Amino acid sequence: MESSSKLPLHLCHVHKLSIFINRTHIFFHSIALVFLLYYRASFFFFQDTTKTKATTLPWLLVFVSEIVLSFEWLLSQSFRWSPVSRTAFPERLPGDDKLPGVDVFICTADPEKEPTVGVMNTVLSAMAMDYPPEKLHVYLSDDGGAAVTLKGMREAWRFAKWWLPFCRRYGIKCRAPEAYFYAEEEDADFGGIEFVQDREDIKEKYEVFKKRVREKATVGDTRSGLGRDHPAVIEVIQETSNDDAIQENETKNMPLLVYVSREKRPSHPHYFKAGALNVLLRVSGVISNSPYILGLDCDMHCHDPSSARQAMCFHLDPKISPSLAFVQFPQKFHNISKNDIYDSQLRSAFWLLWQGFDGVGGPCVSGTGYYIKRLSLCSSSIQEDGDPMKLRQSFGPSIEFIKSLHQNNKPDMLIHRKNALLNEAQLLASCTFENGTKWGEEVGFMYGSVAEDVFTGFRLHCKGWISVYCNPPRPQFLGSGITNLDDFLVQGTRWTSGLVDVAISKFCPLIYGPLKTYTFVQSMCYAELALFPIFYFLPLWCFATIPQLCLLNGIPLYPEVSNSYFIVFSFVFISSISKHLYEVLSTGFTFRHWINEQRIWMIKSVTSHLYGSVDAFMKKIGMREASFFPTDKVDDVDQLKRYNMGVFDFQTSILFLAPMAALVILNMASFVVGISRVIFLGELDKFFIQVFIPFYVILMNYPIVEGM
Repeated sequence: MESSSKLPLHLCHVHKLSIFINRTHIFFHSIALVFLLYYRASFFFFQDTTKTKATTLPWLLVFVSEIVLSFEWLLSQSFRWSPVSRTAFPERLPGDDKLPGVDVFICTADPEKEPTVGVMNTVLSAMAMDYPPEKLHVYLSDDGGAAVTLKGMREAWRFAKWWLPFCRRYGIKCRAPEAYFYAEEEDADFGGIEFVQDREDIKEKYEVFKKRVREKATVGDTRSGLGRDHPAVIEVIQETSNDDAIQENETKNMPLLVYVSREKRPSHPHYFKAGALNVLLRVSGVISNSPYILGLDCDMHCHDPSSARQAMCFHLDPKISPSLAFVQFPQKFHNISKNDIYDSQLRSAFWLLWQGFDGVGGPCVSGTGYYIKRLSLCSSSIQEDGDPMKLRQSFGPSIEFIKSLHQNNKPDMLIHRKNALLNEAQLLASCTFENGTKWGEEVGFMYGSVAEDVFTGFRLHCKGWISVYCNPPRPQFLGSGITNLDDFLVQGTRWTSGLVDVAISKFCPLIYGPLKTYTFVQSMCYAELALFPIFYFLPLWCFATIPQLCLLNGIPLYPEVSNSYFIVFSFVFISSISKHLYEVLSTGFTFRHWINEQRIWMIKSVTSHLYGSVDAFMKKIGMREASFFPTDKVDDVDQLKRYNMGVFDFQTSILFLAPMAALVILNMASFVVGISRVIFLGELDKFFIQVFIPFYVILMNYPIVEGM
């Protein structure tokens, strides 16, 4: 035991081969870009007989687009500078009595788009984690204030009295009942008659549980219209009747379960998910006050019960613990098809970029699946403890909450049954509590953007905190991925708007971050995240229109095949797509995935990134209010069938369809004209690149042609 206690709780693996390949590619690709930009610039400084007013404007537009895209590429290489991966050893942790408490924050907003049964599966999976139950506390934030969600919580508590002992008794890995019973989990059979009988009994009880929840959804309140006007409701879920014949000692081993619906009024800003998380932060502070918090989306169930222990391998390491703000696990999804035509699994981010992010100071908060230190969200203001007035100005008027900032949870002193503190929690959840405080600015999760996760992570890193990324072989959390084009583009527009909000705020990573983050390269990573929507939609709209229009009018914009600079342009193109293909294949995916990612990149750039960027600028100048619409978690059978077949579903808004169709038509027309010029005028040498561009666009976007 003594020797094992000296073993490290985790290891960090530096990817030396990837670093060598990435930096070599950066070197040669950068040289090629310098020559390319020199060729463009020379047009304006050297005498050229072909220079005319008709040529100068498109040449300038293409030149600016190439500069922007080159700068975006340079920023994106920050993710590839120093990739690492990590391995945790939870078996080396100290005993359960020495583990710290964990509060789980789950957020839901609309029972119509986020079905209650699915939300309760996430709640049950969190309650059933492999962690001391007296140190585990699960909070559900219901921003819709729907009665069906509260009733669903009560039903979940009753079912949990059967479900949790079953999972512990047989060491079940997947502890979301829906996924366990119906997704062909590997725990399906232990071979014993007793287990088979227990499993069938629990499955029958789960069917009854689902039926009761759905009946309440039928007769209960699911109207999303109440979402912006309802009082605060806080309830510690308890059920003391003995009508279930369960051993008393098993019944006692239940985590704390709390329902929180903050007060929302149309006259008061509610700051979307960040506002809900800050209410949970305050309410949990006077109820359980655990030093660590797990943030979960309502559709992201715990797929491996060991995630809390794996996170503690980092948080309890004395070498990094004092400066470690959070441990981020990847988002992974249970309903991704083989081809994944919409890139719903976000391969690039969670299989590649976040490893590079980790190597330069740590990734940003990624919305769900993170274990964050409570102290990191309040630390800068806690240091003002010498002046009670300053603490009240930072944290608000609650004396009980201010007391909680200086003490960690003690299991034998849990105070959640005291009515006085539940009344205090009502105050903490009121819509006026934050008036005149630093909540959302210096305290808690950051306001000012619907991308509260990226914003919060950036501010924590600017305050000197670090983070780590842990991606074990078994997914720790599984959610529902996007399976239709409309939801995909709407979600992309919302994310774009939130990221650009950060880019055009006073906290723009390019300006605010370089001297404050752990490394300069980490600031570049944040800058790429915030700016890539703008840096993609501008150049791609240009490259999808300007060369094509010039080809229709016989205006050359690229070097002839016989020109030595043709090699430069060819090298830049081949270098870019081959590096992308290498990254796709090296992360275990296929050539088909590479095509899908190229296609989705083009589609998102000319639709979601455009509309999201415009939305952010309109909010900035006060032309419209910020809005947030949760992604629909209700599966459409027909859409799901088309997605699994690899068929694009174009049942989406005309705002998305119009630019896609218009650009494809333009590229088809220019390609036909270009081929005609090659055949009848012999201008292949002169217009080869301009003929190739629309050909590549049409080839990559063939599903749009089919849809038309």
